[in-house]
Amino acid sequence: MPFGEEGRETGIGLALSGGGFRATLFHLGTLWRLNEMGILSQIKRFSSVSGGSITCGHLANVWSHLQFANGVANNFEDVVAKPLEVFCSHGLDMSVILRGILNPFKRPSDYLIQEYKRRLGLGSLLSGLSDFPRFVFNSTNLATGASFRFSKPYAGDYRIGLIHNPDFDVATAVAASSAFPPVLSPVVLNLDPARFAPTPGADLYDNVECRSKIRLTDGGVYDNLGLETVWNRYDTVLVSDAGAPFSAGAYRSAFWTKQAMRVSDIVINQCRALRKRRLISDFTDGKNKGAYWGIGTDLRGYSCASKLAPRDSKVRDLALLRTRLNNFSPREQGALINWGYSLCDAALRTFLFPAAPSPRGWPRTVYAL
Repeated sequence: MPFGEEGRETGIGLALSGGGFRATLFHLGTLWRLNEMGILSQIKRFSSVSGGSITCGHLANVWSHLQFANGVANNFEDVVAKPLEVFCSHGLDMSVILRGILNPFKRPSDYLIQEYKRRLGLGSLLSGLSDFPRFVFNSTNLATGASFRFSKPYAGDYRIGLIHNPDFDVATAVAASSAFPPVLSPVVLNLDPARFAPTPGADLYDNVECRSKIRLTDGGVYDNLGLETVWNRYDTVLVSDAGAPFSAGAYRSAFWTKQAMRVSDIVINQCRALRKRRLISDFTDGKNKGAYWGIGTDLRGYSCASKLAPRDSKVRDLALLRTRLNNFSPREQGALINWGYSLCDAALRTFLFPAAPSPRGWPRTVYAL
């Protein structure tokens, strides 16, 4: 079936945003609550970018080990949660950057792929993932300006065509999705251009260089919510957004690097805001069912009863935690997991499942908010 033409179908798609280890842990809390509610097992497609792809990649890798009973995986904590928490307790970004700088024959992204294999076991091939659900890892093609997607049935983008049944490993897909520019990017794929099959609208297919040496950067550059591959694909769309809210206020710096970073923040914020507004509009107009929750959302905006009620002083700074792949303390990890869990619960029971029972308590009780 042509790229991007699978058509609309009944089912649930979940988008996991970027945001470094902050996003990895926040989305872990989201998955935790989805599992308890029996929804995780019903999701047809997981779509992720950047830090969300670390969570998604690990989930995809261990999916066959989950023991579902009545739709709930009773070993979720041991199989999904604990390995991710251990992984996020190690510093990663600076070590791979320094090794990439010191070795003229390798890039930081090469070491990033190695670390995903060594520390999280992501050396398995995309071809070994489950057929259901579908896991999609989104990166950005620096040559085409389009989203380059990795999944079990295909990899590629709409401008250069597709590789059917690709033999990439999960670590490469996750690294390409989380290769934050400029320090962790690009992930470079040296490929036989004959592996690509043309698709309708592939206007750059005839450019052989675009199919032979592909340079990929963080998926959040193109779509920070990871939304595009589930939006208008399923009748129910869930979005877990760990992106930091834009910090508005007086700006005084004239230093050019700070200005460039500020401009980049503004561009990314506007792109995310446009997608979010369109998504909420579709919910309001009845074009889609679904729910959105963001790390900066005020929990008091949800109407469901018996919400886990965090103290404002404990959650206020979570959205501003660093967007890094470095060591997150047990307290930071527990708070992020709990916050993702709480927001996911409130959003789902407000907009989709009002009869669902309230949670019994925080998943990480020691770090209750």
